[in-house]
Amino acid sequence: MARLDRRTLLTVAGGGAAALALPAVTAPTAAAADTAGARGTQGPDTGLLYTWFRDTYRSIEALTTDFGLTADKADLSRPGRPVPSRNTSPTNIGCGLWSTAAAGGLGVIDRPTMHRRLDHMVSAVEQLERFHGFWVNWYDSYDGSVLTTWPETGAPVRPFLSSVDNAWLVAGLRIAADASPRLGNRVRRILATADWSYYYTPYDPADPVKGPGQLRGGFWTDTGEPTGHHYGALNTEPRMASYLGIADGSLPADHYWHLLRTMLPEHEQEQSPGGSYTTVDGIRVFNGHYTHRGRKLVPSWGGSMFEALMVPLFVPEPEWARRSWGLTHQRYVRSQIEHGMVEEGYGYWGFSPSNVPEGGYREYGVDAIGMQVEGYQSSGVVTPHAAMLALPYARSEAVANLKALARDFGAYHDGYGFRDSVNVRTGRVSDFVLALDQGMIAAALAQELRPGLLQRPFRTGGFAARVKPLLAKERFSI
Repeated sequence: MARLDRRTLLTVAGGGAAALALPAVTAPTAAAADTAGARGTQGPDTGLLYTWFRDTYRSIEALTTDFGLTADKADLSRPGRPVPSRNTSPTNIGCGLWSTAAAGGLGVIDRPTMHRRLDHMVSAVEQLERFHGFWVNWYDSYDGSVLTTWPETGAPVRPFLSSVDNAWLVAGLRIAADASPRLGNRVRRILATADWSYYYTPYDPADPVKGPGQLRGGFWTDTGEPTGHHYGALNTEPRMASYLGIADGSLPADHYWHLLRTMLPEHEQEQSPGGSYTTVDGIRVFNGHYTHRGRKLVPSWGGSMFEALMVPLFVPEPEWARRSWGLTHQRYVRSQIEHGMVEEGYGYWGFSPSNVPEGGYREYGVDAIGMQVEGYQSSGVVTPHAAMLALPYARSEAVANLKALARDFGAYHDGYGFRDSVNVRTGRVSDFVLALDQGMIAAALAQELRPGLLQRPFRTGGFAARVKPLLAKERFSI
């Protein structure tokens, strides 16, 4: 499961330095709105989506320190401008980069401001200590130093190289270089040593348990030891690392076929899968699926929204594989909606790892569409970023759901966008905004308002030459 390190170290404190004073965000000009793209720019809610993006980007601004790193989270219950937490991760930094590129592309900030901010953020990344070409799980967001003690408690932090979190920073850097080509050479130098084969365990047909052809969760920097697990499930967010490695040639293309659509039939899992074995590119693949409320789909690990739908914000899976990825994403969203509205009768939906409204961090999801036995439960906690991820598949229902969360619970902050989560059983709303979740909201809104804006770096080069042909061959048994 991604965020292995994040789950164990989630309580953060505000830092001591002042946040970077950035110019106020303005609404896009009429010209910018008119050129925002074809699909998704027309309709009665277009202005609302721009407002949501504007305020969400304000939260990214507030989370970004003078040093240039986007911090993990901030508390909105405190008076005045939110103070960024002292800690940040590679994923948080990537969120800051792509949110800023989106703000420039949508006309919410002007192009010179976008270039200046991206330059400052990339400069901060250049100063971070790396190991084997990758970044550790936690840095000090105010000076870029590696965190070895937790800011709030003083508890020790063991630096860890997470494959999935590094993927999101690499994605953010690629988007920054695309949005501001003057950064291209610098980003290429940064990424030159990020070799994904470091995480890869080659496939061994004689012992596929020890040699699964998959990526490690990560490595501890103090000993160089790997985690005891690989990322085996296909429909989870670590596939972004797989795509990046296949695209740049550091991972073999057949790695994709060693990822699991479901667990093998003989293995314990949430439900007995349907499907059958097939052979693709010489690899024997169990082409499995689950069935939920009469719909066949490819499950994620825990049944959360971001596992399935964060990656297609950037890699155009539904377009490149309409009858496989396109179908399962659509059905996954429908399962999330019906879980909240019908199965549990909450009246609201959207379940994904998020801040616990009462404090802390936890995974939430729809257990039936995740492989893990006794997996993620919804527990009445709805997170706005999950509904935002549904925009390409159920726009009107997603907007109505988000409006209801704002109206019925006060889940929307007029300055900084949606608060992180709502317990719809108790009415308790989170006091926090999290960079990860605000970053997903910003990317989802950008994709809806200007389709393809953040996808450009993932449509050319190795993605077009190596990843797209793989997805064209995908034939889920759904």
